[in-house]
Amino acid sequence: MTIDQTGDMAKEYENLTAAEITEHLRNGKLLTINRCKRNGLIIYKPHHAEFAGPGAAVGGNCDLDCQRVTPVGNLSLIDPETFDDRQTAYKIRIQWLRLMKKSTEYDDPLQRAEKLMFQFENFFDSQTLEQLPDEAFALLVGVFPQTVKTARAKDA
Repeated sequence: MTIDQTGDMAKEYENLTAAEITEHLRNGKLLTINRCKRNGLIIYKPHHAEFAGPGAAVGGNCDLDCQRVTPVGNLSLIDPETFDDRQTAYKIRIQWLRLMKKSTEYDDPLQRAEKLMFQFENFFDSQTLEQLPDEAFALLVGVFPQTVKTARAKDA
């Protein structure tokens, strides 16, 4: 349990498997990424992936087409309890989408992969990033996994 902005206890979900999270999202359950932790969720859609970071809404009508997920960091999900909590979470989800979009504005695929890696390196530790598959990063910015592998090697 965590205490939300109003001082009430909000239900917190930790240690859920990727399959359990995917099922919640497919069923339209609205959750929020815990904003007090460096964590997030990569949500795989039919033709791309989206990243939702701390404070962002996941599920609801946004992610009914979720095929699978990859938790990033020590994922903690919270039930948004009030209308304001839900509204804020949706706004934060939009902010995360806009941040990820900045990586896609480069014509060169290697630049897109490098920009995305740079954004993630500023937020997560190197051990967390090493655990994430090249495919996840590739689907976030529309490049091949080999391009992400090249960007990682260049960064090392």
